[in-house]
Amino acid sequence: MTKTIITLRKADLTLGSAAASVHVLKSMDLDVDAGEAVGIVGPSGSGKSTLLMVLAGLERLDSGEIVINGQALHNLSEDALADFRGRNIGIVFQSFHLIANMTALENVAVPLELANAKDPFEIARRELTAVGLGERLHHYPGQLSGGEQQRVAIARALAPSPAVLIADEPTGNLDTETGRQIADLLFSKQAERGMTMILVTHDISLAARCSRQIRVRSGEIIDDGAGAPAVQVASV
Repeated sequence: MTKTIITLRKADLTLGSAAASVHVLKSMDLDVDAGEAVGIVGPSGSGKSTLLMVLAGLERLDSGEIVINGQALHNLSEDALADFRGRNIGIVFQSFHLIANMTALENVAVPLELANAKDPFEIARRELTAVGLGERLHHYPGQLSGGEQQRVAIARALAPSPAVLIADEPTGNLDTETGRQIADLLFSKQAERGMTMILVTHDISLAARCSRQIRVRSGEIIDDGAGAPAVQVASV
């Protein structure tokens, strides 16, 4: 029986205040099954990246419910949310977010160490080797190419063995060939580990590799990829 790992109900979020406020997410409903690779697509300003940040536990809803891997996130304190995120959600950003004065090994190991993981440096070594950086453990981000930096970021995201991997434009800062290699790596690791992967991208060919695509427009899910469009959109 398929397990639902992400549930979003009537998710509503406004950013900014007064005249500058923007209603970014409008009563969104979404279910994602364990092991799915889901691509979120839509025009700039549609709310897809904000939706991703909500799913990553980095943005709180104004109202509605979000449950990930059996845990309701909307009820958690900031400390409890950070703890849950560290154990259950891996995040890969477009711009890598590595710490410049730490080696590749330290960038992967230190978050594990802070989370009181056992043998954090051995886990980091194993994960970096698994993404093809076994010979680059002691190099700093500035000594690595963009593709290598993203591999470090992927190793860091995978190190806690998360149930959900979140990727925000993971190939956006890379050339075409390097981007393809990073995409291959993400999809191979997702399949190998049976993780759920949620991917935001402007790259239609990358989104097409996902088992399901969710289309977002003006803060609403107009097609959840599960059949009929989630929101009826008038033809123009």
